[in-house]
Amino acid sequence: MSRKAELKRKTSETDISVSLELDGTGKYEVKTGIGFFDHMLEGFAKHGSFDLKLTVAGDLNVDNHHTVEDAGIVLGSAIRQALGDKEGINRYASFIQPMDDALVLVAVDLCNRPYLNFKYNFNVERVGYFETETLNEFFYALSYAAGMNIHIKVLDGENAHHIIEAMFKGFANALKIACAKDGDRKGVLSTKGQI
Repeated sequence: MSRKAELKRKTSETDISVSLELDGTGKYEVKTGIGFFDHMLEGFAKHGSFDLKLTVAGDLNVDNHHTVEDAGIVLGSAIRQALGDKEGINRYASFIQPMDDALVLVAVDLCNRPYLNFKYNFNVERVGYFETETLNEFFYALSYAAGMNIHIKVLDGENAHHIIEAMFKGFANALKIACAKDGDRKGVLSTKGQI
């Protein structure tokens, strides 16, 4: 059974459509209007083997904030919908992602309880046209919409491009493992009987 989701969300600030298949091959088509953000989401799809189509028309004349945050809401909602009842999945995963000088730890729990543990002060305000302070908004929104714990720790690195890329690839790899089905597992991984 394929785990897919298709969603649309339109507000006065953004108009977003997403198609996500968790059991994909890493195909992507991403258009947010922010080149670096597109690059990060493409890396997320490729490294997680997720098939992702994401289109955002946002008020970039204001700034990146609404586009990036709302993309997190819609992507998180798609992840939650595609996972369904979470029967047989690993639920937890962590991944340490190297990217040249950067080293980032990402851990996730697909527990239906949102929580983000991420704090990092970048030495630059932007990478390309992407505003680095919006990273927290993206992962926070994704965490809440998906009902997922996300912990991101920057262990090493100086280059902001590399650090952010390691975050997205590390998140993709951790999520791929957490979403994967364990053939030996019956039901959901919780003593409550549901996640």
